[in-house]
Amino acid sequence: MNSEIKIKINKLFTICWTLAFIFCTFVYIQKLKTKSTGVMKPKRMSTFLVILILLQSCQQEVKSYEHELGVITNPRMYQKLTETFPEKKLVNLQEYIPDIALDIRYATKNNFTGRKIYREPKALLRLPAAEALKQIQEELSTLGLGLKIFDAYRPYSATLKFYEVYPDTNFVAAPWHGSRHNRGCAVDVTLINLSTGEALEMPTSFDDFTEQARHSYNDLPAHILKNRKLLKETMEDHGFSSYEYEWWHYDFNGWENYELLNIPFDELD
Repeated sequence: MNSEIKIKINKLFTICWTLAFIFCTFVYIQKLKTKSTGVMKPKRMSTFLVILILLQSCQQEVKSYEHELGVITNPRMYQKLTETFPEKKLVNLQEYIPDIALDIRYATKNNFTGRKIYREPKALLRLPAAEALKQIQEELSTLGLGLKIFDAYRPYSATLKFYEVYPDTNFVAAPWHGSRHNRGCAVDVTLINLSTGEALEMPTSFDDFTEQARHSYNDLPAHILKNRKLLKETMEDHGFSSYEYEWWHYDFNGWENYELLNIPFDELD
């Protein structure tokens, strides 16, 4: 099924949902009218109208974020962009760096939302970020170490879901800004032992929203501090910046030059 048909189906679904909502609203009002006096009580009516207005305003607010941020949702627009600017192409990390390990948590229920967010376990990054990560993998391999990826490019719609579940912008990107993951310029990563495939011990597990996940938290065993430092210094040496609240999160420098995207993985192949 091509992207144009999918877009039309999505629009049709939105229309059907709206009609269903109007119908349910009408039925609810009729029920209230038939109670006792036969006329809807003003207080009850006003409460119901306030709820409707709030729901509608929230829906419009989310849509306006996407519009105001200039989020690219059309695969054809993305394709044209990458034809003009090849460096903006999203690269499949497993193909670009064959020996890299993946543990894409959002393609499973083993994540902070408890939901399966992605349909498939893929890790994509913009070409320059992917090239930098390839160099990091090569450098670490001389130490018998490698990278494991938890997350990379993230469609904007997933950022909205994250914020619904955990609306703390220290850990979850604000919908009104979008995430650097949405730009294909952020990666969640850890270190592994190449010979065993085992992850090196870090301050916390992935997506741990406690104080221990901060880079400034140092009440930890020496070997864990050493592992965190090695990851941080290696990533920063190759053009990534750390994020204070999450030891695993790194942004590729120059991320602001890349557009926010809301295109599913299967439409980027």
